[in-house]
Amino acid sequence: MFDFTLTDKQKMFQEMTREFSRSMVRPIALEADRTGKYPDDLLITLHQAQAGQGRDIRDSGVTANTSENAPDAEEKRKRQTNMLLAILTEELSWGDPCAVLNIPGPGLGGPPVQFMGTPEQRERFFAPFKNMSKPLFGAYALTEPGAGSDSKAIRTSCRKDGDHYIINGTKCFITNGNKALWNVVFATVDPKLGRDGFRVFVIEKGTPGFLEGKVEKKMGLRASETAELVFEDCLVHESCLLGGEKHYETKEGFKGAMKTFDSTRPLVAAMAVGIARAAFEIARDWVKENYTLSRPIERYRTLSDRLSKLDREIHAARMLTWRACWLADEGIPNSKEASMCKVYAAQVAQRATEEAVQIMGPYGVLKNHFVEKLFRDQKVYDIFEGTGQVQRIVISRRIYESIGG
Repeated sequence: MFDFTLTDKQKMFQEMTREFSRSMVRPIALEADRTGKYPDDLLITLHQAQAGQGRDIRDSGVTANTSENAPDAEEKRKRQTNMLLAILTEELSWGDPCAVLNIPGPGLGGPPVQFMGTPEQRERFFAPFKNMSKPLFGAYALTEPGAGSDSKAIRTSCRKDGDHYIINGTKCFITNGNKALWNVVFATVDPKLGRDGFRVFVIEKGTPGFLEGKVEKKMGLRASETAELVFEDCLVHESCLLGGEKHYETKEGFKGAMKTFDSTRPLVAAMAVGIARAAFEIARDWVKENYTLSRPIERYRTLSDRLSKLDREIHAARMLTWRACWLADEGIPNSKEASMCKVYAAQVAQRATEEAVQIMGPYGVLKNHFVEKLFRDQKVYDIFEGTGQVQRIVISRRIYESIGG
């Protein structure tokens, strides 16, 4: 039984995040877009605001300070994590989607460490994020120049040498890759093995042979670092292999990558919902200020219909996203739902930003107008964390699996 009525605590969290986004994030979004970065003090404020809620929900696996000490209360808290993340992500993305990508913490690297790491590895790699006095980041490095959506095509190699592995290869388009304390890096013992050859490492900044590559200049999300990582005979101790050697006697490396996507794709969808909502509200307010919708003129009726359709689609995208998060919180497999919300929300964000620009005309493409930034930002949501085409393949496979096809 699904019930997406927010609890009082969830509503309070939503309102707090919305106000933070309105007062602290949106006012500096255009400046951050121009300079390519967020001020450290705002990022620390955001981190502290989260911690003040009794949990740092971005830091997967980090033990939060909480008064809910009873086991049943702790279990209930954990089961709200994905839903709270979706609320946080939408509200911050309404202010600026780059704010979400700049939240200090393990980031996309957190889920694989949590899912695959040993207790010692979780303690080791999450520990730096517990009490931050400056922004610290983790990152997730799967994509390569020749392997993005087709993850089994990765060519970054790993070779065992005593109690170390030697890593060679290049990763690209890695969010926060250069500034991260560590990257979760996917490599292969033999490309011919496909996914069976996957190995997953946590490679720390400063490891010999780990080189910082170029930082990409992008059309959108300019205040978020997207970096290249280069490994040249990078010497990584075996203690950095997530889960240890026995973990890879089956296809656990690939499963770790896919389980990560099941957690993160709904958050990408929530970001797209935030973008769509921001564009919709800007267009709605523009029409209210410039047109009288009650007048019986066909053009005004058309504008009203276009806005009402967008409103419906945004609500539908949010419900798909919340359902995927609810399933994750309940421990129910959600790969189909994660792909469904991700592919649909990206389409809604594209339509919403396009409609806003069309409705506002030349004002919508001015550099000093927020909707122009949203129009640039939204495109990548149909690409990263698996393209729209890949999501449709995942959905189709799950449909036929459910009927024994």
